[in-house]
Amino acid sequence: MAATPSGVPRTRVHVVSDVHGNARDLARAGDGADALICLGDLVLFLDYADHSRGIFPDLFGVENADRLVDLRTARRFEEARELGARLWGGIGMDRATAIEKAVRKQYAEMFAAFPAPTYATYGNVDMPPLWREYAGPGTTVLDGERVEIGGWVFGFVGGGLRTPMRTPYEISDEEYAAKIEAVGEVDVLCTHIPPEVPELVYDTVARRFERGSRALLDAIRRTRPRYSLFGHVHQPLVKRMRIGATECVNVGHFAGTGRPWALEW
Repeated sequence: MAATPSGVPRTRVHVVSDVHGNARDLARAGDGADALICLGDLVLFLDYADHSRGIFPDLFGVENADRLVDLRTARRFEEARELGARLWGGIGMDRATAIEKAVRKQYAEMFAAFPAPTYATYGNVDMPPLWREYAGPGTTVLDGERVEIGGWVFGFVGGGLRTPMRTPYEISDEEYAAKIEAVGEVDVLCTHIPPEVPELVYDTVARRFERGSRALLDAIRRTRPRYSLFGHVHQPLVKRMRIGATECVNVGHFAGTGRPWALEW
């Protein structure tokens, strides 16, 4: 905890989201901060910027990764699923077993890189049942829960809402809304996905609207936290905007930038 020139202690936290396998920069993300906050998506299934990276190309090659990205970008989700089914059928290994093995390898590296203390919640591509196996004593996992940091109350809600992509941790709107309600009034509301605002959910590179939460937007308007922090949309149309009294911030695509977003008070 740093101090101002007047001697009053100040608190600084660094916030990351969408880590997607970037363990090297994650190990330095907490430097100079009192705590690190991670808003999920530790797993790298497929890097849309570099199709040679991730679980999918490791198993099926870059050419098939190129094809899958093309289909998903064109929103031809049924064809993308058919391609996946053909590929998985040809590897001679149960799909769930193969994915879990690869995810475990990534989680071992990611969680080892977390500084202490770290406060983390899940992204939509994460596998929550595995987190508590890998989270060390300096890492606190929260979902629909609150924690106090430097005198401020932080609420955490992980995961994403259901989409045609069918990523591992997508839940119903009702379940998500219940977690938002459980968090209640906080100073900082930390989620993986953004509130349902067009400028915040549109990805300018993928050229599509990602799913944001209406329940999160309603909670921001009702409870008026100081900040709403989130990730999920890698190249948003707008990175930051104000909703009433709340500063809403997409903390950035950490896998691409390697830089945390800083909050000090």
